[in-house]
Amino acid sequence: MSATDTETMELDFSRADFPDDFVFGTATSSYQIEGSRFGGCGTSHWDTFAATPGNTVRGEDGATACAHYHRWESDLDLVRDAGFDCYRFSTSWSRILPEGRGVPNAGGLDFYDRLVDGMLARGLKPFATLYHWDLPAPLADLGGWRNRDIAGWFADYAEVVMKRIGDRVATAATVNEPWCVAWLSHFMGEHAPGVRDIRAAAHAMHHVLLAHGRATQAMRALGMGNLGLVTNFEYAAPADDSEAAKRAARLYDGIYNRWFLGGVFDGAYPEDVLVGLGPHMPEGFENDFDIIGTPVDWLGVNYYTRKLIAPDGSGQFPALREIEGPLPKTQMNWEIYPEGLHHFITWVHDTYTKGLPIYVTENGMASPDQVLNGKVADPSRIDFLNRHLGAVRRAMAGGAPVKGYIVWSLLDNYEWALGYEKRFGLVHVDFETLERTPKASWHALGRALRR
Repeated sequence: MSATDTETMELDFSRADFPDDFVFGTATSSYQIEGSRFGGCGTSHWDTFAATPGNTVRGEDGATACAHYHRWESDLDLVRDAGFDCYRFSTSWSRILPEGRGVPNAGGLDFYDRLVDGMLARGLKPFATLYHWDLPAPLADLGGWRNRDIAGWFADYAEVVMKRIGDRVATAATVNEPWCVAWLSHFMGEHAPGVRDIRAAAHAMHHVLLAHGRATQAMRALGMGNLGLVTNFEYAAPADDSEAAKRAARLYDGIYNRWFLGGVFDGAYPEDVLVGLGPHMPEGFENDFDIIGTPVDWLGVNYYTRKLIAPDGSGQFPALREIEGPLPKTQMNWEIYPEGLHHFITWVHDTYTKGLPIYVTENGMASPDQVLNGKVADPSRIDFLNRHLGAVRRAMAGGAPVKGYIVWSLLDNYEWALGYEKRFGLVHVDFETLERTPKASWHALGRALRR
């Protein structure tokens, strides 16, 4: 296939293939693009995590990132010009409340005020997320997600933000990917705050949902509607046909997928996970499900990959390990498995939400994209979008109430502990000059979504 062919690859769908009220969008997060050194933003635990040798690739951080804080107008033009209906963004707790509590940073609130008005001026629906991982360092000093008080701190933050922009956002979500906030960061230690402790993980796994419930209540008290939670999912498949591998995959599914849905929709955590986490849970946790289960108006599904799971033979909870699978992989070394997205949409609808609107709030892939002659060919991403949107359409044909699909991500950005190597964007960013170059996938989406 020639360079010209890859530049003109088309998507297999158009707007006409989806209901009139179906929304297409793209997403970013505050710490990954804004630049934490701008505009009076406070220090977050990601700043201190990245400043600790060995935690991130080359010690890279989000101090500058994509400098979206200064370039937001032209970045919103890119969202509009690709034909999207909505823009999913996150507000930075550290930018709005540098101490995590107390007096807000007026410049931070002004920034999100301008950002939301900029979306509306371009005909974009603002999809807001309150927390995408940048916990203010002063709250991390107090234990962060290990401290039950964080539920109240988060609710107060939600009130501060939404008193300012809540009248203009189309949807509001509380926490992005609670598994990452709790397990990846407090058990595996791969993300800030970099803790590897089962008690810390158990407390965080509960407090992140308690905070979600309290913040949802705070926004309801402001008269807001269209509130949701964004959970991430991984398809856990047994590495072989043994009963031990099947049990390991089921437990992985419990930790990753069923824990958070069970808390919000069933008022209970899965028993197989509590076998390991139960002894380390906060005292009286079972009394919090009325708050955790505060009704939401929609659920966000973030999906990227499947994992092959096997027992690790240690006998130490959770006693499982990942096995490299045979399928084609992204730059993240994640298997490309669109069937998993179909599974989770239908499973969530049948088992938990039962008619509640579902948005695919993140789906996308990283690839080692380069600018050649002023253009970026990314045929693998176009193929990825085709296959995953095909899975969405199959789920909808089966009755699942999917209301939108949001591509991760608008821009190549700071990919957390992996620094700036992994490029998820529809738009290439040169991290030296900060020049933006729309990729072939951006152009293909523009052609497919043109009204």
